[in-house]
Amino acid sequence: MAKRKDVAQAKKSKQALDRRTVTAIVGAAGRVHDRILEGQKPSMSFPLRTLSNVRYDKDRGYFEIGRSKKSRTMTVSTVRTFAQTLRMMSLSKELVETDDFATKRDAYYQSKNWADAAFAEQTESDTVMDDIEALFSVEGISREQLRFVPDEHGGAVAGRLVVFDPDYASGEVHRIDCTQFGSGAYSIPSLVEHLSFETDAKFVLAIETGGMFQRLQSHRFWEKANCILVSMAGVPTRATRRFIRKLSDECGLPVFAFVDCDPYGISNIYRTLKVGSGNAAHISRFFCVPNARYLGVTPQDIVDYKLPTHPLKEVDVKRAKDALKNDPFFKAFPVWAKAIEQLLKMGVRAEQQALAKWGLNYVLDEYLPRKLAQPQQFLP
Repeated sequence: MAKRKDVAQAKKSKQALDRRTVTAIVGAAGRVHDRILEGQKPSMSFPLRTLSNVRYDKDRGYFEIGRSKKSRTMTVSTVRTFAQTLRMMSLSKELVETDDFATKRDAYYQSKNWADAAFAEQTESDTVMDDIEALFSVEGISREQLRFVPDEHGGAVAGRLVVFDPDYASGEVHRIDCTQFGSGAYSIPSLVEHLSFETDAKFVLAIETGGMFQRLQSHRFWEKANCILVSMAGVPTRATRRFIRKLSDECGLPVFAFVDCDPYGISNIYRTLKVGSGNAAHISRFFCVPNARYLGVTPQDIVDYKLPTHPLKEVDVKRAKDALKNDPFFKAFPVWAKAIEQLLKMGVRAEQQALAKWGLNYVLDEYLPRKLAQPQQFLP
């Protein structure tokens, strides 16, 4: 059980992180300035964010970015992008210093005041923002610490958990009891670093679909199993992953994933939760959950529970084969490679809600209790 942080302690930690972030931004801008004064073309180097530049570290339990980098040197053809990068860094510094934040969409529209450095499309500003995060990730600074937050909301939480949310302005700490939302649930905010927890739960159950989460929540499965339910709603957002990671680390809780049995659920949703992704390996150490285990649905579950299935689509087959050939995670775990190969051989996929074949509440009365009684059989 983690202890709640008081407002003073949380504020002190935040201020220290803010100072480190501003120092990193000023340092990067200073190096550009120095090169200009020396009569050299200014340049910046960013980690290359591709799966080919990623390795899976079994000891640390997550994807790590490799040494390959891409350089951005100011030339006639790159001067606009270079200027946009510096303006985005300046915006980040301003946001930290004024204790504010901007969504990706906000940042795009802010650029409309940057004259010739304005972004034509949000895809351009998103790319520059990702590059800046990669630049500062080597100093342990994430995009959220740069005060850029995603537009999407986080996941939902229900069960044996109290969240403490400090209010720096009033000096109060809001106590949020996740057992007291009736048929609803607590919504994870975009920024979660300031949160602390109190719980007597035994584990966290991370659930792919909103429908399955709603069923387990409405029937208070968290009470029966003494757990915390988290809805991932597909590929979990950064805030959801960071929330689960903090919860796991600070409260010493195992995390079990319950997703659909298809290449997307396994190689995108689960893999991203546990070890990160190729294009975001530079921030895996912040957002992945290395101790997560795969409860189900597994390819063998399709056989054992005689589940209704759908044929694998062409995109499913391609995703599965790509995972076996190129993904460091599946290469590191032969048991996972075997499961993917079994799914390809079967040529089918199954949704977690296919368990409703045996009754609407079969999943909470039979499937999950049976699974939870044998955690040693969970896939890594």
